[in-house]
Amino acid sequence: MTIQLYNTLGGRKQVFKPTDPGRVTMYVCGPTVYGPPHLGNARSAVVFDLLYRLLRHRYPRVLYARNITDIDDKIQAAAREEGVGIEQIAARYTDVYHRDMRELGVLTPSLEPRATENLEEMRALIGKLLDFGYAYEAEGHVFFSVADYARYGELSGRRPGELLAGARVEPASCKRDPMDFVLWKPSTAEQPGWSSPWGRGRPGWHTECSAMVLRYLGPGPIDLHGGGRDLIFPHHENEIAQAVAGCAGREFCRYWVHNGFVRVQREKMSKSKGNVLLVRELLREASGEVLRCALLSTHYRHPLEWGADSLRQARRTLKRLYDALPEGAAPVAPDATPPEDFLACLEDDLNSPAAITCLHALARKAAAGSGAERRKAVASLRAAGALCGLLQHPDGVWRAPADGDARRRQADRQPDGKAVEVLLEARRKARQAGDYSRADEIRASLSDMGVRVYDQPDGNATWGLKHGGE
Repeated sequence: MTIQLYNTLGGRKQVFKPTDPGRVTMYVCGPTVYGPPHLGNARSAVVFDLLYRLLRHRYPRVLYARNITDIDDKIQAAAREEGVGIEQIAARYTDVYHRDMRELGVLTPSLEPRATENLEEMRALIGKLLDFGYAYEAEGHVFFSVADYARYGELSGRRPGELLAGARVEPASCKRDPMDFVLWKPSTAEQPGWSSPWGRGRPGWHTECSAMVLRYLGPGPIDLHGGGRDLIFPHHENEIAQAVAGCAGREFCRYWVHNGFVRVQREKMSKSKGNVLLVRELLREASGEVLRCALLSTHYRHPLEWGADSLRQARRTLKRLYDALPEGAAPVAPDATPPEDFLACLEDDLNSPAAITCLHALARKAAAGSGAERRKAVASLRAAGALCGLLQHPDGVWRAPADGDARRRQADRQPDGKAVEVLLEARRKARQAGDYSRADEIRASLSDMGVRVYDQPDGNATWGLKHGGE
């Protein structure tokens, strides 16, 4: 079987062929941490978590980097409003993002670089662009000269003159051309800033990602770069221009994958419309597994139409699947593998709705079968569910309440102590074997059960109950 993905660069579905099958590289634009994550952030995280799981199933080593943007004017504005430093705002909302994504079953990426940790690399990239003639200084700024990069517009499929209309162009009277974008900008005494050959200032947003990709996954080309459709232009277009120009024409990335927008009541979700849905608020209505199932119910490239019935439909889906599992069912066996027809759905451009249909077919087999036949069907269902990040409660019992505060009700339940100990032992063995991704999955399952894990210096772990606010 081969994985096929829709490549925005070229605008068609292509067979995925990594440069090195022994080292697959993927970079996804992560959150800008100035506030709590919303449903659009969650959709991107879950979509690329699914892709990460699929790639790990097919390839021996996958390096997945998802960055944290902790230098940004929105963070600065939030810090100024609260009268605190940007590092406090960034730390707070990074923690909130991690907590919410864990509840959605999103695995920890291989790497999570932060902008503040990579300023040296950003300055070096800007220096190369200046040396190669693709950038220029003006009044304390450094700008990328779009006119000097002939391939600009390849990703979005439009040329610079067409892109200017309606584009988000940063105003600056010192630009040579309105399409030129900032690589470095000056900071006032009141603004956060760092030293550079061009004066005290801070990097442009686009510069941050290009530099981190090149440092952690480069020198290139990397295999995959992902994010929401709203990032195609200008962010990803500018990333390509900087990286290719700064690396003497070397290809930057081979496959570009973008997820569709979230629409609420048939309108694009946006702050200007006042219809932004925060993950934390949705988790008061349903468990993280229900929310994840709802996010996977629509193909990732299509708009996700969110409505009053979205969580209710996802609950019904999960209940039907869990009802097919015998109570007390063991977690996924190490040798259990998803059926090939299920894998074919995911390998066809991450067709998660078709994959969920396959889960229903497996559930019918599990419910109707008996003896060895049923055990095989249950194992296949659990393995397929695991690849989607679903059906991971270790005893196979449906957990989501019909309505109300899922987090509070989960905290009130007392987990099965024996099941917890079994999972802790499985996690210990996974860590001992160096399978940290599996260990993280087990820890996430324990968290869903309301269990907090306390790792000990000797490699063992103890546990306790989480409080309702955790």
